Amino acid sequence: MKVLAFSINSEPHIGIVQESEIISLNLLGGKQFPRTLKAFIERSAELMPLAENLVKHREENNACFAISEVEILPPIPVPEKIICIGLNYIDHCKETGMEQPVSPVIFSKYANAIVGHNDEVMIPVNSNEVDFEAELAVVIGRKAKCVTEKEANDFVFGYTIMNDISARDLQFSDGQWSRGKSADTFAPTGPVIVTKDEIGNPHNLSITLELNGEVMQDSSTKNLIFNVPQIISFLSQSMTLKPGDLIATGTPPGVGMGRNPKVWLKNGDQMNISIEKIGTLSNTVKSH
Repeated sequence: MKVLAFSINSEPHIGIVQESEIISLNLLGGKQFPRTLKAFIERSAELMPLAENLVKHREENNACFAISEVEILPPIPVPEKIICIGLNYIDHCKETGMEQPVSPVIFSKYANAIVGHNDEVMIPVNSNEVDFEAELAVVIGRKAKCVTEKEANDFVFGYTIMNDISARDLQFSDGQWSRGKSADTFAPTGPVIVTKDEIGNPHNLSITLELNGEVMQDSSTKNLIFNVPQIISFLSQSMTLKPGDLIATGTPPGVGMGRNPKVWLKNGDQMNISIEKIGTLSNTVKSH
């Protein structure tokens, strides 16, 4: 199942994507469904079977919209946690000149960084070296604390795309990564969340990023150093993961800082990240 958050005439809906159509669960099922995906995920055991049944037997057409008719919103606009894994592809370690880690490298973004599909990424006034990073993101579905790697998949709701935008000059001048990773608009996410049953194996998905039509990153999630169960188990030993939490699993090689000459984002740039079985997340760049 592909689920998304969208709005029509400024009214929020949650829906299911089928081919080129979006089906509003709020119009189809009325007050049975919440208006946010985070609330839907929290009650997914109850609401997913209901949604599947309603969609399968639907007769009304007023709940269906063309994708072009709606505004796609960030799937989880205010997650409790945005957890990111650094240096999680071997070739990305090499291009940054850093050693391959022996345990996951963890940093965080904040909710002010979240924007959605087709939203603008703003270059902050204090940075001249803003970079792109295509990432597969895990969406947590159940409260998870001290889970094993064997159990970890039970706590996944699904997967989406995140662009881990990074102000490299701020990141490296600070000696830690928070400011350089958490400027406003620095976590484009979406356009949909695909449930784990539809994804199947998350460790064999093609992942690409195009900048102005040129392929910059082209890899597969099979090249992750630490896989999804390892990451979830590792994190859950020290923190409680909650429904709607986002975990960005790291970026493959090809980022701007690893190129010669380096490639920094500029006003008017168009970024398209595509991940197999999920779709394409598109964003434009704007400078102040």
